[in-house]
Amino acid sequence: MGQVDLRVVKTKEALHKALLTLLKNKPLEAISISEICRIAKVNRGTFYLHYTQVGDLFGEYFKEIMDDLANSYQEPYRHVAKLNPKKLNPSTVRIFHHVERYKEYYRIILSKNVPLTYYYLLLEEVKNLLTGNLEKDYKSAEGIDPNLQASYAANAILGIIIQWYQDDFEQKANYLNEQLVKILRLT
Repeated sequence: MGQVDLRVVKTKEALHKALLTLLKNKPLEAISISEICRIAKVNRGTFYLHYTQVGDLFGEYFKEIMDDLANSYQEPYRHVAKLNPKKLNPSTVRIFHHVERYKEYYRIILSKNVPLTYYYLLLEEVKNLLTGNLEKDYKSAEGIDPNLQASYAANAILGIIIQWYQDDFEQKANYLNEQLVKILRLT
């Protein structure tokens, strides 16, 4: 495995940060490569060394965030053979720590100023995470559509995240972990 080039890492971080800055005020489709380069303080050649268009940069950043979300979501499953909400330890829940880590991204995609496209991309990712685990860990009553069950659960989790966003991320992630576990134990 090759060594990581810190210059590439720093360049990509600068480009991601520039993209995030621009997404606060305009949709992805309206963002130009020139704007990103100006804010990131890199030249267009450097941008094109890594990406062909703005959508590629967004795709890479979105994938990075979704990979971290998947790892965070899977954390409780690493400690048990089968997840039981009645025995779930709040300290193993990491999804809210993920949101805290990428708070600026979530501020943008949950804002009323951006297209719902970003929210639906996130919803689909959370739904996909839930789909496999619902079948494995939860009894599904006969006649319940697994896609509807996954959509219900994904929207519930995102609902908590939206409320947290509306509260300007005032509560700590550990508090939300505890709240989620208490809610899950009700079901």
